[in-house]
Amino acid sequence: MTKRSILILLFFTLLFNCKVSEKPQFIGLNKIKIIDAKGKAITLSADAMFKNPNDVGGKLKTDGLKVYINEREVATIVSDEFNVPSKNDFTIPLVVSVATDSLLDKNSLGGLISSLISQQLKVRYKGEINYKVFGYLSSYEIDDVQTIKVKL
Repeated sequence: MTKRSILILLFFTLLFNCKVSEKPQFIGLNKIKIIDAKGKAITLSADAMFKNPNDVGGKLKTDGLKVYINEREVATIVSDEFNVPSKNDFTIPLVVSVATDSLLDKNSLGGLISSLISQQLKVRYKGEINYKVFGYLSSYEIDDVQTIKVKL
């Protein structure tokens, strides 16, 4: 066999043995919590959970995912690309720092005070997470609202 025949055979072997049957399944957001609330910023974290049934991985990117607290947009998550493992369940961390002064204005002060009294915040993640593999691009629409407890 010539080198060219071997390369063609190798190419088709890889092409037909590595399947991409569907994009990874978005399971949901989990563990939304406040990890730090000291000083002039509040740091929120959440885990975006996925399941990848494919033989190949890919990349996920979270540019433009917006964070709302008590229906007020307070931050946008911009991150590096995350590697997607093949045939595996995985999570990507969504961590954002919110300036406390962005929570305070005349229009939302009443809602913030009632949240502090009830010791709960309504946190919403809304936007897209993009998946890319071999030039194929797909998006996941994220719109998840959870109420989290505030420990004073």
